[in-house]
Amino acid sequence: MAEVSAVRSLQGRRIGLLTDWAWNRGGGVSEAVRTQAEFITDAGGEAIIFALADPRSPGDPAEYRGVPITTFPISGSARFGFAPRLLPELIASRLDLVHLHGIWLYPSRAGLGWAKATGKPYMVSPHGMLDPWLMARGRVQKALARLAYVDRNLRRATAIHALTASEAADIRRECGRQDSIVIPNAGPSAQPVPVSSRQPHVLYIGRIHPKKNLGALIEGWSRAQRGPHWRLTIAGWGADADVAELKRMIGAAPPSVAFTGPVFGAAKQAHLGGARFIVLPSLSEGLPMAILEGWAAGTPALMTSRCNLPDSFAAGAAIDCGLSPGSIRQALELALNRSAAEWLAMAKAAHRLATGPFSAGVISSRWAQTYDGLLSMHSQDR
Repeated sequence: MAEVSAVRSLQGRRIGLLTDWAWNRGGGVSEAVRTQAEFITDAGGEAIIFALADPRSPGDPAEYRGVPITTFPISGSARFGFAPRLLPELIASRLDLVHLHGIWLYPSRAGLGWAKATGKPYMVSPHGMLDPWLMARGRVQKALARLAYVDRNLRRATAIHALTASEAADIRRECGRQDSIVIPNAGPSAQPVPVSSRQPHVLYIGRIHPKKNLGALIEGWSRAQRGPHWRLTIAGWGADADVAELKRMIGAAPPSVAFTGPVFGAAKQAHLGGARFIVLPSLSEGLPMAILEGWAAGTPALMTSRCNLPDSFAAGAAIDCGLSPGSIRQALELALNRSAAEWLAMAKAAHRLATGPFSAGVISSRWAQTYDGLLSMHSQDR
């Protein structure tokens, strides 16, 4: 739950959260949707979640803490995600506003259809999906999607949301809109600030995907001058081919590297709270939930500038590890050879970010104001 309740400015409002995948396959986006539903509830509104059905990961509705969630079977290829029942259900649900999370699959087209059919406020969050690295991949599929519905969707939206100033620039470059509302993701409730150092354990947690640059991480770890107790744990999920490639790389790595598969709930919190550093050597991110979750556990970060959290380096909560195996090796050695006092200073800096600008209370209030503004503007226009 949000740490500070937002003003209950959404009382009686029904807000649809529309996304591609509601559970594991959605990665950080699904985490953001869960948090968004809590924000709406905190402000007195009613959140309803709509997503595609994923037979490989049916998920547990209890994760959404009582928020209604409906998933829709896909007809045809999952690469497009056409769900014929989705748009009629959206229209029939008497929603006051729809907030789309993600832009490339059929829910994007369904959201556009709902906006046209109802004339009600419609918000779009691309979640980093217009990042140059991602735009360079799958060019043909993206070009077709842009022609069919994505570009019209971005132009038609009542409001468009960026996680960071960098993403706002991506949106401006790709669709010409200069009016992005910049609100970062919120982290979970912060745990007490650490009072002692931890074992030299580095944790990666998240999706197994080429953009995460895990090959460079494993090579950098293998080259590092490691102490006898150093450990690197990789926890996460991904496409079968990506997981198989990760296992191949780990098979050639030192025994101090381990892959645990996905972890959730108490096991995830134990991983986050037991690591000395969380690492994310990504080539592309929107605003990574894994880093915010680590900070909430008092765990500073090793990450790249492409994680779009530049202020955290100056704040002392993170070290820039760069993208190459050599720069990652240097960052690992620098981080894990820091004294207990130096690490505690970083942990406190991470905790300050988790309880300050990225806290649920601060971000919840900003979202309540944003939704209320869109709904009030619509009421005045009628």
